[in-house]
Amino acid sequence: MLATISRAATRRPLTVILVWLLMLLVGFGLGTGVFGRLVDSVPDVPGTESDRAAAYLDRVDTSGESITAVISGTKVSDPALRSQVGRAVADLRTVTGVASVPDPYTTRGLTAGDGRALVIPVTLQGDMKFKDEKKAVDTAADRIRRIDAPEVHVSGGPLLGQQMGGRAQEDVQRAELISLPVVLALLLVVFGGLRAAGLPLLIAVSGVAGAFLALFLFSQVTDISVYAIQITTMLGLGLAVDYALLMVVRFREERRHTDDVLDAVHRTVAGAGRTVLFSGLTVAVSLSGLLVFPSPFLRSMGLAVAAVVVVDMLAAVTLLPALLARFGARIAPAKGKGKGKAVTGSGDAAAAPENALSKGSAEEGRVFARLARFASRRPLAVLAVLVPALLVVALPAAGMRIGIGDARQLPADTEARQMYDALEAHFPPGTGVSPVTVLVRPGAGPDTVPRIRALSDTSDARALPDGSTLVHLRPGGSVDGTAATDLVERVRDVRGNEPVEVTGVAARLVDFRSMLAERAPWAAATVLLGIFALLFAFTGSVLIPLRTILTTLLSLGAALGAVVWVFQDGHLAGLLGADGLGSLSLTAPPLIIAIAFGLAMDYELFILARMRETWLRTGDEHDAVVTGLRRSGRVVSCAALLLAIVFGAFMTGGFSPILQIGLGLTLAVLIDATVVRMLLVPATMALLGKRAWWAPAALRRAHDRFGVSEEAPEPRPQLTGV
Repeated sequence: MLATISRAATRRPLTVILVWLLMLLVGFGLGTGVFGRLVDSVPDVPGTESDRAAAYLDRVDTSGESITAVISGTKVSDPALRSQVGRAVADLRTVTGVASVPDPYTTRGLTAGDGRALVIPVTLQGDMKFKDEKKAVDTAADRIRRIDAPEVHVSGGPLLGQQMGGRAQEDVQRAELISLPVVLALLLVVFGGLRAAGLPLLIAVSGVAGAFLALFLFSQVTDISVYAIQITTMLGLGLAVDYALLMVVRFREERRHTDDVLDAVHRTVAGAGRTVLFSGLTVAVSLSGLLVFPSPFLRSMGLAVAAVVVVDMLAAVTLLPALLARFGARIAPAKGKGKGKAVTGSGDAAAAPENALSKGSAEEGRVFARLARFASRRPLAVLAVLVPALLVVALPAAGMRIGIGDARQLPADTEARQMYDALEAHFPPGTGVSPVTVLVRPGAGPDTVPRIRALSDTSDARALPDGSTLVHLRPGGSVDGTAATDLVERVRDVRGNEPVEVTGVAARLVDFRSMLAERAPWAAATVLLGIFALLFAFTGSVLIPLRTILTTLLSLGAALGAVVWVFQDGHLAGLLGADGLGSLSLTAPPLIIAIAFGLAMDYELFILARMRETWLRTGDEHDAVVTGLRRSGRVVSCAALLLAIVFGAFMTGGFSPILQIGLGLTLAVLIDATVVRMLLVPATMALLGKRAWWAPAALRRAHDRFGVSEEAPEPRPQLTGV
């Protein structure tokens, strides 16, 4: 299959390049239209109690969402300010789409006890179209901001979603501006030439453009989360650089053995292209677990990342061969041995060129060979030190809590965060926190509403047109804190068999957590079985997939534990411009787990390819481990470093969910590519010995017959005594 693809790409390289150029233009033209279709309703889970109650209220409740303004920094009793606020309130009441605006001077609770702040809540009409609601919000916010006061901040409701989305996009642009030049500079060091270094970035840009186009098409039929752009940009750039790095390094190695550029391209695709194919499949399978969850957010993220993986993979095995066929003669071959018989091994992690990746074939990967020999000779000692260390770092993950979050997720210079801080400074705790909303339907007992209202010190109730009663219970603490979620659970406990439903932010979080607990085992089973099958198809072993999964879980647990320690517990969070929030954003853990697991498989395949090649050629399990790491270690290290830079650049922003994902993925990549792949892999392979390559006879025959290979199957060493 890959041979056919490479021949087609090299036969008409200009056609292939033009097709991808057209896709590039369409992707950054039409595809960027997805930015206007993104949603921020992360915790929504169709079919849950909170979702059903919210949908019912949308139909029967005439009131809509609301935005909030806080005026502070001066005495609110000042006559000039009071006059301005009065005129602003009168103007707001005339805005189309605004249902009500109370006078903060005559409404209890809207003026701060210290006399230096007041709140102006603006309630919108219900059942408005999106563009009408947005126009009403923007008009009301602009009018409030014209009030002449030291501090005027407007946020909340749909405006908070707009501000978070805008900040997220700013962080993406900043990260791209930082990471792309750094990646290019490092690629120049790696390859020693601009032409070779530019190819990975060209593949990366093509991948991101294709992903934008795919997301735009997905947005026509399903909701796409605002976080999808960040993730596709991070992963699209990182994977494209990984794949192109692997392919170009292998091409330079092949060029060292032949003057025929096309032959070198075909051999590159037949070798390294297979690893790219399997890598793309493993990353896609790792993220397929997100599709098991009914949450539109998680599913949209799964679709988004699957799209970027497929596009990057296609670009690596079609566009890159076409570019190499057209311009590869200008790329210097790797230095080392002279021309000779072309390399035909089935391994995929390329032998590295001179400069950053090699110092000649005689010294190639000497450091990594030493690491492999060290770990192989002392496997128990390596495991005894590293496994407990990784478990200790992973320990905080056992106490992980997830939350929806509030304006504290934004940096201090954003308007939503400044409004939140003003409320915290001048008003009692809990002011402005979204209430727990309880829908008491007709037919409930006469004591139902009083029993529910008794659960909170602050509550109100009003009748709806259909005869239902809407009760608002205001919890202490944050919108998704323990007090709020416990209040949701207490309402559900005391309602008995009465027709009562709970919704609101805290209720959505409770339902989201329940959904995760229910579906997580199925998602894990889907991913692990898929990964096991792919690794078996790649290696022909049943023990290597098990060993790979276990060692990968160690690095993943350590990365997640560090994220919890920083962002949930607050240790060193200030160094990243964030706060300890007491929980992680519910967007972070599922994405860190899914993406990091897929990327770990990426590096595992780079190493296993060379190990398997040596094992099939020599039957020496020790030589397979040492040679495999020697031949692949530099490529894995360079790829991990480049990917860590891409992920690390996303920690230069200030939006906490993106910071959490950036830190988690950066640590996962670095830990996996160093501690796990360079030490734990050779140690565990040494302990397994020849058993590492074992499979039951029936599975071995099946692999020999159906295993993916571009070449005739090589003789397999027969294992005895295992």
